[in-house]
Amino acid sequence: MSKVRANRVGEQIKKELTDIIQRGLKDPRIGFVTVTDVEVTGDLQQATAFITVFGEEEEKEKTLQALEKAKGFIRSEIGKRIQLRKTPELTFSFDKSIEQGNRIDALLRKLNEEDK
Repeated sequence: MSKVRANRVGEQIKKELTDIIQRGLKDPRIGFVTVTDVEVTGDLQQATAFITVFGEEEEKEKTLQALEKAKGFIRSEIGKRIQLRKTPELTFSFDKSIEQGNRIDALLRKLNEEDK
């Protein structure tokens, strides 16, 4: 399978996953979630969805638990919306890049203030 196709499928899953989380899931444990990226393996068998959750660490963990519990429903909804022979297995992971970017930004600001 080509990398280009895997990327296209990943983008389509990202779009549908965002819609499903915002409109299709009624679990109160799910907080303010943003799907930042979806990586799909070359054989289209597995997909990792990277998410960010606004809130404290406890809220993030509850949201991840709720998404893990709803994984079957989410996968079936994606299967209905995207025409693939087999819908990829989903895993959810926190996207650490925003936190790292904020940390780097804070360090740079601190260094800039020290120079003045």
